[in-house]
Order: sequence, then structure tokens, then C-alpha cells
Amino acid sequence: MSRIDELLTSIPTDLYINGEFRPSRSGERFDVYNPATGEVLTTVASAAPEDAAEALDLAVAAQEAWAATPPRTRSDILYRAFDLATTTYREDLALLMTLEMGKPLDQADGEVTYGASFLRWFAEEATRIRGDYFRIPEGHLQAIVVRRPVGPCLFITPWNFPLAMATRKAGPAFAAGNVAILKPSKETPLTSLFFAKIMHEAGLPAGVLAVIPSKSSRTITGPLIADPRLRKLSFTGSTAVGKALLKEASANVLRTSMELGGNAPFIVFEDADIDRAVEAAVATKLRNMGEACNAADHFFVHDDVYDEFTEKFTTALASQRVGDGTEDGVDVGPLVSQHQLDDVSGLVDRAVQAGAQITTGGRRIGEEGFFFEPTVITDIAHDAEIMTTEIFGPVAPVVRFSDEKDLVRIINADSVGLAGYFHTNSLPRILRLAEKLEIGMLGVNSATISNTAAPFGGMKQSGMGREGGKEGIEEYLETVYVGMPAPDLM
Repeated sequence: MSRIDELLTSIPTDLYINGEFRPSRSGERFDVYNPATGEVLTTVASAAPEDAAEALDLAVAAQEAWAATPPRTRSDILYRAFDLATTTYREDLALLMTLEMGKPLDQADGEVTYGASFLRWFAEEATRIRGDYFRIPEGHLQAIVVRRPVGPCLFITPWNFPLAMATRKAGPAFAAGNVAILKPSKETPLTSLFFAKIMHEAGLPAGVLAVIPSKSSRTITGPLIADPRLRKLSFTGSTAVGKALLKEASANVLRTSMELGGNAPFIVFEDADIDRAVEAAVATKLRNMGEACNAADHFFVHDDVYDEFTEKFTTALASQRVGDGTEDGVDVGPLVSQHQLDDVSGLVDRAVQAGAQITTGGRRIGEEGFFFEPTVITDIAHDAEIMTTEIFGPVAPVVRFSDEKDLVRIINADSVGLAGYFHTNSLPRILRLAEKLEIGMLGVNSATISNTAAPFGGMKQSGMGREGGKEGIEEYLETVYVGMPAPDLM
């Protein structure tokens, strides 16, 4: 039996409810595909509304005991989960993500490191939750501020980072004493079910976590969001879906965290180190095949260095090896699905029809799997569709600019503002743009910005709230103020 067959026969494919894996009440299952081949990897139980209702019932029943569990105990469970993910199951997790999502194995291994780091970080934060105690200004009351868990949570996670998007939500939620239901994407449910197995082995009590993949997300999430016992919704995904969920959540004034769409600009100024900028551009464009909310989506290059940057960037993207992520030496894997491939190729085709030029790439590769060539496009207007749309693929439109103020105006006109990158050697410009750009996360002379210790999130229609950092656990805590007579007046 091959290594892949061994893994696929050993992983859980049923729902995880009340500390055990079991079939859906309906008995239905759905296919999970390998995007490198287009073939079915395995089938997974498809949760029915009855399964979701049971999961919430059990979560509500478990909430009080879990909230009362000593912070050190909660911390220890998260530490054990971190150890299991990074040692015992590291290779399995990485291979599983490559199989169901497509990213090259080295990037999948990187996600294991990144995703597991949220378990360790919030294991540390679990023991540091603090309230406050102070005299109010008028002097007659003593204020006590209590921090307590927000209550049962619903996590809706995307397919592009199936481990990290689960741990980035579950880590702080469990550390703060909350229970949770996780509804993963139907494209990548296997990693989430494996995560449930890890949390179970780490000692997480029954009922504290449920994982309920489903081929029909709306029939599962709708009733859960409408249930007044649910207290928190955390969603990572598109702005359009986030807006719809916010409307649903408004009925019960549900606490929400929304990490939504991005359309990250990558700016190369005239004083940039061009070789360093090209290296960073390749990394932030092609990591995860460009299927990342904080990936560079469009490239603004100053007139003075446009030709040099574009030539070197084109050469670098043309040299990338595209293939099955399980093979050694692959730089770029397949897109996650036929739908995603059609979206990306459609954007490129329409840009070319409108007069854009392709300097490398631009085509689907082969008939099997969902591969698309790393692509550079030039001669594009600032307001072209491909410049204003989140691409989510290995496609890089490059445009000229000459004036910083005009560029800031163009970028800030976008409805989203999640991430951005710029390369310059001017400290005043760095500080100026940090204040002027309406973007939640900025990478300066760097290819990456995501880190467990830093707050992840954006402005405008890129969402609300922050994940990671010291801010991450705040999203899962309620604040209670108690006013009592000052001690000397009692």
C-alpha cells in the first residue's frame, strides 16, 4: 500500500460530535477531490441540520464546565495539541493538505508550523487573561472588571489554509473557555477532521468541539446562526458571503469576527532594491498558488524602474516549476477546483481581449487537474477588471505609476483593505504610507507579514476584528463591569 493510500485509509471521514466520529443522521456523504488529478480522494459524511442542532445542544451543555476548567488545564491541552501536530502527525497533516488543497509539500509543512503555532501561542495566553480593579473618578465606587468567555462559537473556515484557519479561531476560543462548532469548506474537510482527532487525543473534553462538514453549507449554518444560544460567529472567506452572514447575525446581534476579501497592492518605488523586490513579489504572489487573501494581487511599479522590474519578474515567474504538490521540486501546485481555474482563466482572457499583453504564462496546463501557468500581464488600466478583482491565482498584473499621491488615492478607492506591500529605502515614505494607506497590514521590503504574534485583519470591507497577537483572545471574551461601594465607604 502506498504512503498516500495508507494515509487516506487512516484518517477520519465522519462527523466529529460529542468526542466521537460518527456518520451523518442522513447517511449522506460527498466526494473530496485531488486538485492535481481531478480524481476523488475519498468521501466524507455530510452533516444534516439535525447533526448541527445536536452539536449545538452538546456544546451548550459543555460550556459551563469548560469555562470553569482551570486556565492551566486548558493551556496544557493546547500545548499537547501543538506537540501532536508538529511531531506525531506533522508529515500526515502536510501530505493531507497537499492532497486535498494542492499546495506543494514544503508549503504544506510550513502551514503545519504556522497553524500549530496558534495552539502554542494561545496556550500561553490562556493563563494571562486579566480583569481590572480601580476606583472611579468620583471616588464613591470601586470598579471590578471581569473577563469571561463569550459562549458557544461557530467557525466557518475556507479551503485555502485548512489547518491554520481552524487553529487561528479554535486556539483563542478554547484558551478563553469557549466551546465551538467548526464548519469547514467542502473542498478541504479532511484537515479539519484530522484537527478534531488531534484535539481529542490532546484531551479536549467531549462537546467542546464539533466538526461538521457538509455539502450544503447554508442548511447547516443558517439554523445555527438563528439560534439564540449561539454567541459568536467567526468567518474567513469572501466579502460577499461575509456580508450575507452579517445580515443573518444581526437578527440576534451576534458577536462576529470577519476576515474577508483582500486585493493587496504590491508597490515598487524608484528607490527600491529591484532584485529584492522581485524575490518578494514571486514569493507573495505564488505562495499557495496565489490563493490567499493576503497575496499580492496587483503590482504598481514606478516609471523609473518599470522595465527592469517587469523583465526580471517575468523571468522569475517563467522559471517556476508547476506540478503535483507531492512531487519534489514543485514550486506551484494546482488551483483548488475547476471553478477556481475557470475564474482565473476568465479574468486573464478578458484582460487580453481588452488589450492587455502577456509576458509569460496565461494558459491552463494539461487536461488533468487544475493547473494554470504563473502569469505576468502588462498594459493594463488602473480600473481594469483584473485590477479591481481579487484574483486568487498565480496571475500578476503589472502597471506603471509616477506619483505617490495619485497612487494612494487609487489604492484607497478600493472597497477592501486587508494587506499591502511596498518596497522603498525611504523611512519617511514608510511612515507616511503607514498613515495614509487604508490597509490593515503592510509589508515593507518583505515577502510575508503573517505571524501568530501579530494581529491579522483589515479595514473597510475586508472585515472586522483581529486574529492572532494579544488582540486575538479579546475576540472571545466578554467584559463585565461590577460597581460596588468603595471599601472606605462600606
